[in-house]
Amino acid sequence: MTTPALLPLSGRRIPTLSPGASSFPHHRATLRLSEKFILLLILSAFITLCFGAFFFLPDNSKHKRFDLGAFHTSPLLSSILCLKPGYGRILTSCFFLASYREEEESLRDKIRADHERALQEAKEKLRKSREELQAEIQTEKNKVMEDLKKKDPGPKPLPPVPMPKVVSVSDGEPPEPDVKEKRDKIREMMKHAWDSYRQYGWGHNELKPLAKKGHSTNIFGNSQLGATIVDALDTLYIMGLHEEFKDGQEWVEQNLDFGVNAEVSVFEVNIRFIGGLLAAYYLSGQEVFKLKAVQLAEKLLPAFNTPTGIPWAMVNLKSGVGRNWGWASAGSSILAEFGTLHMEFVHLTYLTGNPAYYQKVMHIRKLLAKMDRPNGLYPNYLNPRTGRWGQRKYIFWFREQKTVGLAIERHLIRKSNGGLTFIGEWKNGHLERKMGHLACFAGGMFALGADGSPDDKAGHYLQLGAEIAHTCHESYDRTVLKLGPEAFKFDSGLEAVAVRQNEKYYILRPEVIETYWYMWRFTHDPKYRQWGWEAAQAIDKYCRVSGGFSGVKDVYSSNPTYDDVQQSFFLAETLKYLYLLFSSDDLMPLESWVFNTEAHPLPVLHLGNITLPGSEPAQR
Repeated sequence: MTTPALLPLSGRRIPTLSPGASSFPHHRATLRLSEKFILLLILSAFITLCFGAFFFLPDNSKHKRFDLGAFHTSPLLSSILCLKPGYGRILTSCFFLASYREEEESLRDKIRADHERALQEAKEKLRKSREELQAEIQTEKNKVMEDLKKKDPGPKPLPPVPMPKVVSVSDGEPPEPDVKEKRDKIREMMKHAWDSYRQYGWGHNELKPLAKKGHSTNIFGNSQLGATIVDALDTLYIMGLHEEFKDGQEWVEQNLDFGVNAEVSVFEVNIRFIGGLLAAYYLSGQEVFKLKAVQLAEKLLPAFNTPTGIPWAMVNLKSGVGRNWGWASAGSSILAEFGTLHMEFVHLTYLTGNPAYYQKVMHIRKLLAKMDRPNGLYPNYLNPRTGRWGQRKYIFWFREQKTVGLAIERHLIRKSNGGLTFIGEWKNGHLERKMGHLACFAGGMFALGADGSPDDKAGHYLQLGAEIAHTCHESYDRTVLKLGPEAFKFDSGLEAVAVRQNEKYYILRPEVIETYWYMWRFTHDPKYRQWGWEAAQAIDKYCRVSGGFSGVKDVYSSNPTYDDVQQSFFLAETLKYLYLLFSSDDLMPLESWVFNTEAHPLPVLHLGNITLPGSEPAQR
């Protein structure tokens, strides 16, 4: 019997017999069993490799691009991949590798073609003019906006409410030819201001009429909200400039968006935007203005989230985060600002049925009614965290006519040595004998206060309004340009004259003309129309430029420099009051309309006949 040889097979040493060895039956059986065992081992190893490839190799449905180099360098991998369902739906032959190579070549050709096409398009773009490119961009933007509108149907319609009785939105043409001629001139000035803005600043908040481009300030944040458009809408409507009104309405419908990341002044946005949109709605009946006003109001509500409910001066329209101006008495809110939200917010509750607006402003009234009033006056600064007054600078906030009116007269109103009645500023325990242009609105305020006052007070308040109107006219008349300075003093022999250089400017403000209009309506004294016409002529002569109207830096200079800003309130207030001054009284009668701080007219709501959501009978 020969010695068994050892042959290598799969790393194992297996005995076998040489050809000349005896062939016993048990040897043959052992041989058959060993062969079967070896075959089973080989088969199990192969199956294990196949299943491993099936479960752990990537699927070409997820990875369209793959490296075919693996097929060239690994025959075993090629065999395994040919069996994987993801690479050919249970491929049975490695001949399919050729199709993958073709697919990769096809992908490369497609990428190459796309690249060439992109290069060609870029070359074509470079050949186009700037105007053509801007037109294409605007077309794409409009398409995107239309797609968004289709996906987002917008806010739900507001519940229907009865429209207040809107009367006398008439032409108001005066019967006197010379007055009509003056009114037509005011209308032409409005058209020049609007057309200039339309041409050079469309969509921007305001206009730089000399530079002929858009302008904005921090009160509107960093966004283009079209403040001039919204502010001017009701003036355009009242003046019968309906084509211009339609242009403004289309811009509001397509572009006015309050979902921007912008920090805005709650006060300014309320009086200009909410007031302007509500007025445009009441005058025209167009629902878009009401919807936009409500959208913006929702963005302002987070400003009231303070420990006291006194709103922050500023709020971010996107995040709802509020804060106060750093200069306002250690982070205080300003009474002159949060005290003038009431009209708009009451109308918002009336139109929407949402009591939140009414409740927010009534809470302010209740809080102020409980607070101490030094000398019967309200200080101008109130800390929204602590509910305490800030710096003791007093203003006249005409909430309670009997008490506050008397306190204003006692502590703030004085006569100069020359007999001019003025309203001073109380600071740090003493009265500063200086009056600001802004305070000149008080002449109209006292005239309104006279209406409905007891007989013994009505005549007094009307006379007080007339005296203030006279003083403010003197501040205009004593300048070279016949335009009033920002502030004027009454001491050291000076009467209604600005002293500091930074108080000699005129920025197209309306307050003096506002008082002229109210005094005209209550007295029909022709001097108020005469004074208004003097102001209109001075504005047209010294503030008009080819690109609109600009403020001037020194009203005492015969050759003034411009500040290059056409304020939105010039269209909202100054020109509106001038137009009304030269119109008949049946245009916007005061028994039917009340004007907000920005001269936006809202219909008088007789709350005795209306139940506002969230109101209490004792408050109506």
